[in-house]
Amino acid sequence: MGLSNTATPIYYGRFREAVIRGEIPVNREISMEMNRIDYLIENPEFWYDDQAINGFIAFCEEELTLTDGEDLHLLESFKLWAEQVFGWYQFEERSVFEPDPDGHGGHYVRKIIKKRLINKQYLIVARGAAKSMYASCIQNFYLNVDTSTTNQITTAPTMKQAEEVLSPIRTSITRARGPLFRFLTEGSLQNTTGPKSNRTKLASTKKGIENFLTGSLLEIRPMSIDKLQGLRCKIATVDEWLSGDIREDPIGAIEQGASKNDDWLIIATSSEGTVRNGSGDTIKMELMKILRGEYYNPHVSIWYYKLDSLDEVGKPECWLKANPNLDRTVTYDTYQLDVEKAEQSPAARNDILAKRFGIPLEGYTYFFTYEETLPHRKRTFWKMPCALGADLSQGDDFCSFTFLFPLSKDCFGVKTINYISSKTMDYLPLAMHQKYEEFMKEGSLIVLEGAILDMMEVYEDLDHQIERNEYDVRCFGFDPYGAKAFVARWETENGPFGIEKVVQGARTESVPLGELKKLATNRNLLFDESIMTFAMGNCIVSEDTNGNRKLMKKRREAKIDCVAAMMDAFVAYKVNKDAFE
Repeated sequence: MGLSNTATPIYYGRFREAVIRGEIPVNREISMEMNRIDYLIENPEFWYDDQAINGFIAFCEEELTLTDGEDLHLLESFKLWAEQVFGWYQFEERSVFEPDPDGHGGHYVRKIIKKRLINKQYLIVARGAAKSMYASCIQNFYLNVDTSTTNQITTAPTMKQAEEVLSPIRTSITRARGPLFRFLTEGSLQNTTGPKSNRTKLASTKKGIENFLTGSLLEIRPMSIDKLQGLRCKIATVDEWLSGDIREDPIGAIEQGASKNDDWLIIATSSEGTVRNGSGDTIKMELMKILRGEYYNPHVSIWYYKLDSLDEVGKPECWLKANPNLDRTVTYDTYQLDVEKAEQSPAARNDILAKRFGIPLEGYTYFFTYEETLPHRKRTFWKMPCALGADLSQGDDFCSFTFLFPLSKDCFGVKTINYISSKTMDYLPLAMHQKYEEFMKEGSLIVLEGAILDMMEVYEDLDHQIERNEYDVRCFGFDPYGAKAFVARWETENGPFGIEKVVQGARTESVPLGELKKLATNRNLLFDESIMTFAMGNCIVSEDTNGNRKLMKKRREAKIDCVAAMMDAFVAYKVNKDAFE
């Protein structure tokens, strides 16, 4: 068939038909990606090339082996994913320099260039789906078939994880089952003095895996920003980017250098993570915006496998939603044993839910689920009545104030203003500094000069913010720690009514926390600031022997102060409900 701007992709077409027949269950995210692919099919600007994808498949099945030495037979899921990478193209007009026939000088001419459509592919899929093998196939193809490739990298949170991409390639070199690999591995690496035809063209070296014929090198890089920035790699695979405690964005760092090449490609594979507020959560939010059609990006392929709800964990017929290779690369028995383990061992529950079923920490360690921390659309609450909560700090925590606006239908609007000192800002690690700058840009974080916050300076700025937005503050809840001078001035200037001291502790926090949790579950806390997403994602709770819960954070840098302030505001509102009638 060759190029066509009307054809249905072969492997996607098979997949779609199976979904329609009910043979393959899919979740909401995969359904949204299918809608995006259907748009590509309908758009005459995009072209499908069956020869390109079939060429990739033929190379893999004729030449490659598994790590244990067995012949490789591509899974249908691999063909589906790879078809997105290799099957779609667009044409663009570009000025190209052509040298003159005599070799002296040259000139620019306008040419139509065929260009691969997809630059980034994200695969979020359960443990045991052989995603590292898929990444290995991609790297192997570009290392040995695409002669334009030079620099290739693979990265993962640990060297062991990164090695999983290289191991099958080393086995393929050793076995050399196909004609191409037999040609590339003829001769000896040590034969450097004789004819080049007697030297091996493909070998595993100290640097990584090198193709001396094309000059291409595939190497392992640590998942660290300073080790990834500035690289002009054409092909990169990023493994388990949701699993490590990575505060910086390794994919973004690679893209900065890779995007300087034509037809660059990043394949990012991972199972769901158990780390909150890392770069992974931010990336997932962006991917969901693309899937929902909130902004258009045809250059990204997204395959996000997960269960739609926690209830589906007990339904084996739904497990394919999380792992499309179930019963091929991992058995149903393995999954069933993990389900039983999760029921018996709360300590293992988080990991199993995330890694096997794609459900990110559903409130068993962290108080708010991932979905509950997603921001709502932008709102203003100008001149509206509200309760104010305060959690004051003069150190490196946020000095936080959260406004709670009672709305109809048991909903509450939420706005927050937070303060830190310039010295605290200066000593932040790079990744956290960038996140704080995001908060400053949206106006939810204010940096005041000095090493320690001056509470009276904070008071005056907060007062200015209230006046500017014309918030009608009708009650004030506060944590008494370090709040004496601030509260005294508030009482002097605003009167003694509606001021509520909220003592911290499991006995006093448990009830309002439970109510806030219910509001969050029902998506009735209407916040639009990323700092609130950040803080809610950091919240964990401890439980005493009576089942009372106390708000806590897991790490020192995991700020929760504006959530604590929201709880104080909620307590004050409950006590002073009559002020809002």
